[in-house]
Amino acid sequence: MSLVKSIELVLPKDAVYLAGSSIDGQVVLTLYSTLVDPVVKVELVGRGYVEWNEETGETRDYSRDVICNNKADYVHKTKTFPVEGNWLGAGSHTFDFHFNLPPRLPSTFASKTAHIFYFIQASCMGREHILARKRVYLLVQGTSDVHQESAPQKPLLVQVEKKVTYNCCSRGSVVLQVYMDKNTFTPGEKVTFTTEIHNQTGKCIRSVVSALHVHVQYQAFTPTAERRCRTDSSQLLRQEASTHIAAFTTTKVVSTFSLPLLLAVSRSSLQQELMHTQYELLVIVPLPWSLSSVKARLPLFITRSPAENGDVSPAPGPPGGGLQTPGE
Repeated sequence: MSLVKSIELVLPKDAVYLAGSSIDGQVVLTLYSTLVDPVVKVELVGRGYVEWNEETGETRDYSRDVICNNKADYVHKTKTFPVEGNWLGAGSHTFDFHFNLPPRLPSTFASKTAHIFYFIQASCMGREHILARKRVYLLVQGTSDVHQESAPQKPLLVQVEKKVTYNCCSRGSVVLQVYMDKNTFTPGEKVTFTTEIHNQTGKCIRSVVSALHVHVQYQAFTPTAERRCRTDSSQLLRQEASTHIAAFTTTKVVSTFSLPLLLAVSRSSLQQELMHTQYELLVIVPLPWSLSSVKARLPLFITRSPAENGDVSPAPGPPGGGLQTPGE
């Protein structure tokens, strides 16, 4: 029977830590009875990996699957707590810890192909045996390589015109203009843009769809050290505005959405060891009566400056989630 009743990590729940900021928390160890020569420690770990299967030899008489993978280590810090007298009595014991995150880190990320993750792990060892272990995963917001948030930005205007046919022989055009004051943002910021639609047809336009897409190019290697790339795309946000744009009229639609609090930054040399991330705002005007649509694409850039000296983690809250693994 283990002498350890439980080991808990006290950290702010669902906090997002900015690279370069500090992490303050507690390890709470509860014992059934006295433990002699204990080793109680806490670790901060950050890693990333990419992996997928790829078919090779398609042009030959045979083909086979190879595993493409890549990995990176970002941070590994350990703190071992001093134990007075080299023994701990029955009951609860609290140990405070403090870690500083490195100023250059990629954001927490998860997909079918790649994972970038950070965790705090507490453990208690007896004589050469791990008696209990607890791990809590962290949300870390990565930073850009340079300070880009305060850099001057120019407005962005994209215009797309589409010639359409409807009612068999009628013809017209729809002009879509999308305007933004800027296209560089930080996680959690509001994105505002204006859509102007010139309907030069005899039909009504009833909706405008906007979506934020992310395109990720992963980089990995085969067992023979050949570089491979793979690109995946996904939709982060989507909203649809109902409109009534009558024939031969022009309408403006102002749209706003809030970015997630945690995003991979667009320019990060550390993250690019494994993947390269691009964001795109897609605005669509469906034209069901012509079996077509008008689409405008605008590039978005996500940046985040490193933490300043005053940026610290929130105060510890209730115990975070995680799995406690008893020693064997």
